[in-house]
Amino acid sequence: MLKPLLIEIGVEELPAVPLLKEMKNIEKKYADILEKYALLSEFEFYYTPRRLVMWHREFPIQQADSVEEFFGAPLAVAYKDGVPTKAAEGFARKCGVSLNELSTAEKGSKEVLYYKKDVAGKPSAELLPEIIHTWLKSLDFGKSMRWGSLHESFIRPVRWVNVQLDDTLVPMHMYGIDAAKTTRVHRIANFNPVEITGIKEYFETLKNGGVTLFQQTREEKILADIKTIEDENSVNVEIDEDLFAEVVAITENPTALLGSFDEAFLRLPPEVIITSMKEHQRYFPVFKEGRLINRFVVVSNALTDDFSEVIAGNERVLRPRLADALFFYENDLKNGLSTKGLEKVAFFKGLGSVADKIKREEKIATALYDMYQPDVKKEDLKRAVELAKADLMSEMVYEFTELQGLMGYYYAKEAGENEAVALAIKEQYLPEGEESELPSTPLSAIVAMSIKLDTLLGLFSVNEIPTGSRDPFALRRAVNGIIRIVNEYGFEFDIVKTLKELSVNYDAIDLEKLENFIIERIRRYYKVNPSIVEAVLASGERELLALGHKIEALNTLVNSEGFDEVSSTFKRVANITKDIDLHSALHVDETLLEEAAEKTLYQRYKEVTSKTYESYEEELDALLGLKPELDTFFDNVMVNAEDEKLKNNRKALIASIYKSILTIADIKEVSI
Repeated sequence: MLKPLLIEIGVEELPAVPLLKEMKNIEKKYADILEKYALLSEFEFYYTPRRLVMWHREFPIQQADSVEEFFGAPLAVAYKDGVPTKAAEGFARKCGVSLNELSTAEKGSKEVLYYKKDVAGKPSAELLPEIIHTWLKSLDFGKSMRWGSLHESFIRPVRWVNVQLDDTLVPMHMYGIDAAKTTRVHRIANFNPVEITGIKEYFETLKNGGVTLFQQTREEKILADIKTIEDENSVNVEIDEDLFAEVVAITENPTALLGSFDEAFLRLPPEVIITSMKEHQRYFPVFKEGRLINRFVVVSNALTDDFSEVIAGNERVLRPRLADALFFYENDLKNGLSTKGLEKVAFFKGLGSVADKIKREEKIATALYDMYQPDVKKEDLKRAVELAKADLMSEMVYEFTELQGLMGYYYAKEAGENEAVALAIKEQYLPEGEESELPSTPLSAIVAMSIKLDTLLGLFSVNEIPTGSRDPFALRRAVNGIIRIVNEYGFEFDIVKTLKELSVNYDAIDLEKLENFIIERIRRYYKVNPSIVEAVLASGERELLALGHKIEALNTLVNSEGFDEVSSTFKRVANITKDIDLHSALHVDETLLEEAAEKTLYQRYKEVTSKTYESYEEELDALLGLKPELDTFFDNVMVNAEDEKLKNNRKALIASIYKSILTIADIKEVSI
């Protein structure tokens, strides 16, 4: 029989960020526990800042009856000369029966001791306390807390437990609380517990008490309010997804409101105002015709018809924050952009100060400039690297660390630095992720590469190497960023040769470990059949730009029609040449070519290899286009001829073809 089930765990205000991080696991963990108890059924999960709710429209009131089977030792072990052994006696004890109640069964072609018993399903009401407690303990919110005299901990103190199966209270005691048929409505509506008689009344009570239980409804309400604000004021509200999720999580009765601040604060860089509003107040910035204006949207949780005091209160709170920011900004402009003091700021143990890091970055940037010869001024590159970390000494970055680099951009412009230098300072950390923008100029690209390379080389030199999921300095992201930059700007970067040249400024660095680390990132970076990446790596290519082009070329051909047949032919070629050193000089003696098929193959091979190709894809396509001639060769020519010279010459021909392909990829590594 199925009945409705309501589970409400009431808590003090849940912090939004930990809750949202665990959100993807909450339902799965609950479902896994239900499945373990043989009570899995459809459910919905709801949350507000003060409650976690599981709602089953239909829930089994009892576990289904089941059969439990036990298999024991083989009869040859269980009995000796007809007398039960300790193995038989132990099995009987395990099953909780006498030896006479045991039977036998076939298992793995052997007759073994066997016992089967019927297990009656337990009532759900008996199991729910254990199920709910297990679920709550499984939730990982990061930090947890204890309260009162309890030894158990949770993300926030549990204040009420309301579990009803078909309107009947399920008795339980957890976190020092006895379950009761009570809930809590919006604090402004009623601060005290509210008694409810059943599940239907529960939902009505919350709705009438100013609590929007369904998070999707709260989302829709906030978005509708914002749309109204936009339409009535001819503005655009920037909705940050993470901030929006937080606001939904911290409100029970959301209402989006339009507030304002003094226009004088617009003298601040827009990012400062936006950061201050988002990080400290959870406000949404407002734009008009693409420009930030002195308005903001706040989502109130108040239960009222007059929001004037709410708006005024939020405006009062924002003003001192922006006033502080303007004070920091003006002070920084007076002090100017300077690296003085960075020699006292430690970078990492064993790697000196930030000033030392800048010097290493300058050497890398100079080396990259000499390699690539970009159309930029060398003095601009030096200046950009020199000033990239200067804003670390500013009051603004001390207050808003996430604006480091961006503030350097504004301060550099105010100080009269040219736009290219200022932009390179701003873009020094790009790309910051898989979907992040790239540096917009070659100058910015080289600055960003230099910073990433110094961090990589430096931390590997002090053996601070990422292990498992641990990567506190985002070295994996740094490698991904370097790959994206070289592909975007066409910068050649050999991870063996170039890193060796750059490593002279670092002590005791294990370049092999660093190379392997980068190769592992390459394997994960390209979203293609993994064997394609392995095939290109097997060619020995270690230059990042060429690696990317070769992977793309091979991927295109592998996904083309008929590649499986091509692959079969060239895997046969690889098998024939497996004992030949393809790195040695191979020579084909034309005078030893006797059969028409081998002569034709050799002529076609010379034609293909004598041409110049515009891309790896075109070259690889031409080489793989030798398949018809190869098939004819294999059908009509005995490779392992009795004549040693003929045999070696034919193998040299086949090996020469595979060697040409191997400059791009080792085709035999591709699995389809």
